Order: sequence, then structure tokens, then C-alpha cells
Amino acid sequence: MSAQALIGFGQVRHARLKPTRHTFDYPTYFLMLPMRSLQGSPGTHLARNRRAALSFFDQDHGDGRGPKQGGALAWLDELLQAEGILDATGEVWLHCYPRVLGFTFKPVSFWYCHRADGNLRAVLVEVNNTFGERHCYLLDQPAFGVEQRAAKVFHVSPFCPVEGGYRFRFMLTPDMRRTVARVDFDDAHGPLIQTSVSGELEPLTPASSRRALWGYPLMTLGVITRIHLQAFKLFFKRAPFFRKPTPPAQFITR
Repeated sequence: MSAQALIGFGQVRHARLKPTRHTFDYPTYFLMLPMRSLQGSPGTHLARNRRAALSFFDQDHGDGRGPKQGGALAWLDELLQAEGILDATGEVWLHCYPRVLGFTFKPVSFWYCHRADGNLRAVLVEVNNTFGERHCYLLDQPAFGVEQRAAKVFHVSPFCPVEGGYRFRFMLTPDMRRTVARVDFDDAHGPLIQTSVSGELEPLTPASSRRALWGYPLMTLGVITRIHLQAFKLFFKRAPFFRKPTPPAQFITR
């Protein structure tokens, strides 16, 4: 049976631990899409690769290929095969922000790649910064609830150095009712940033889409505005500032 597209309503949380503590949280919503099921059963309430108040475009992910080239799922499968992961042939759940009124900004998206037996095989963390750059962290043989690590190589914030590493922890209930993705950053001196995005999942329907749009009508603008607002607050708190380095030569970090 094909899986159904879901929408999550929840919160984004962020805490900076030093040298000055800085925390914030705000409500959000996001998509949780079964990419293989959607590829085989295009009939869905999701507006895909077409204009709508709330939509998903394949070209917003990966190398930007459109549906005629197989879309984002074809890009993902090629990436996994190139990295020697050949058994992630089961469902792929993509946790991402949609386009809202034609606009999107996706600070981070999570690709949960499963084996044919339904067990988690890999997680791809797709990161975008405000300079239009993209980088992916590939977590091999992960498990829900178990911490995974990767070295930080990609510039995201001018208030965080490109050093140290990330600690990832993902939780997804077996009934697909709730998800939590936690990403913590340690610099050379220890824990610096703690972040998470969590939410209650429900089927993506016209009613749940309207709830999202009416409750958060300018979500994309809100995401970008909050990023810059928090940057100004950190600047006035005299947080250390780091200039943007050259992007990493490799697109994938394992």
C-alpha cells in the first residue's frame, strides 16, 4: 500500500549556550513526503511541480533537476549509489519546508532512506545557507534515537565557526504520528548550539493545508525574517563573528 503525504505542525527551538546565552522558539509546519510512493501514485492532495498556495517542487532539492529528469528522488538514488549505499530501496521520507505562495527557503531538509524491509538505512541532511549554497551530510547506518556525528565543513551562520562537528538525533514514532529532528553543534571548545524541529504529523489534505496557510500565511518570509532578526540580536550581544569561508570542495560529507 502506498504511503500518504503528511504535514507536521510543531516548533523550531534554538539555544546558543555561550559566550552569551541566546534562545528562541517559534511555531512552524513542514511536509513529510513518501517520495517513492508519490513517484508511483501521483494522485495526491500535494501540489507538485505546479503553482499553488502550498506546493512542492523537485528542483528545490539536490542538483535542481526537474520531473523530466526523474526529480529529486532520482538525484538521491544516484547519490546513494555513488556513495556505495545500494540497499536503500524502500520508502524515502523527506522532511522539508514547502513552497508557500511560490516562495521557499529550506535551511535544512532530512531524507530518511529505508531498506526494502522498512528499516532505516541512511539519513541525508541537506543544508542550505542564505548565500544560495548547499551541502549534504550523509549518515550511514543510523538508528532512530541514537546519536550520529559528522564534522562541520559548511558555513551556515556568521556567528558559528566552520570547525568542530554536529550531533544528530532523530525520532519518528512507528505510527508516523510524531517526529523530532535534533541537531547540536560543538565547536573546538565544546557544545555551542542546540536546535530541534518537532511536530505532530497528520495527513496532508485540503483541510490541513488550509490550516497551515491560514495559521502561518507568510511562513517563508517568516523563516528568513527570523534568521536575520536573530542575527541582529547576536550582533548586539557581541557574539563572535566569522567571515564566510570558501565552500567545501566536496558536496557530500560522511
